[in-house]
Amino acid sequence: MFTGIVEEVGAVVMIEAAAGQGDARLAVEGPLVASDAALGDSICVAGVCLTVTGLPGDGTFTADVMPETLRRTALGDLAAGSPVNLERALRADARLGGHIVQGHVDGVAVLRSRTPGPRWDDLVFEVGPELARYIAEKGSVAVSGVSLTVTQVSQDSFGVSLIPTTLAATTLGALAPGARVNVEVDVLAKYVERLLQAGEAVR
Repeated sequence: MFTGIVEEVGAVVMIEAAAGQGDARLAVEGPLVASDAALGDSICVAGVCLTVTGLPGDGTFTADVMPETLRRTALGDLAAGSPVNLERALRADARLGGHIVQGHVDGVAVLRSRTPGPRWDDLVFEVGPELARYIAEKGSVAVSGVSLTVTQVSQDSFGVSLIPTTLAATTLGALAPGARVNVEVDVLAKYVERLLQAGEAVR
C-alpha cells in the first residue's frame, strides 16, 4: 500500500518487451527508493505497484511488467530516459499523508488542458465514464502515483490543482496536453459499488 506522496522522480533505464510473451522487463534508476529495497519489495512506479526482481547495487532496480499491467496502464509509453514518480510501500508506523493508494491502476486518462495560475496549475484530464463515476469533487484520486484532490468532475473529465511542491517534486510539473497518465480511483468507491451490487443480487 502507498500514500501517493512521491519520494523521488526516477528515470527509466530500460524497458524491454519479452519476445512473443506480451510482458516486459523494466529497469529504473531511483537511488532513494533502491537504497533500502529488497527483492520482493513493492515500489510504486508512475502509479503502478511493481515487485522488485533485481537490485544491481548501482541505485537501480528491475521489475517484471505483466501483460495485464501493460493493457491497463501507460507504462508501455515509457522509454529509456522517461521520468517516473517513485514511492516505497507505506510503513505501518508512518503518517498517511496522502490517501490510500494500492498501485492497482484502474485506467488511463489524457491531459486535456493546463491553465497556469500565479503559484499553481489547474489541470483537466479526459477520462472514460466507466472511471468518472468513481471520482467525486473534493475526493481523492491518484494520477501517475500522485495523491490529488479533485476540484471538478463531469461525465468524461476531472480537474485538479497542483501546488508548487507538486509541480516541482513530481512528473506532473512538466506534463503536456495529450500526455497519458495512470489513474487509480478511491478504493472505497469501488468497494461500496460492489457491496451495493451484491445486495441487489441477493434481493
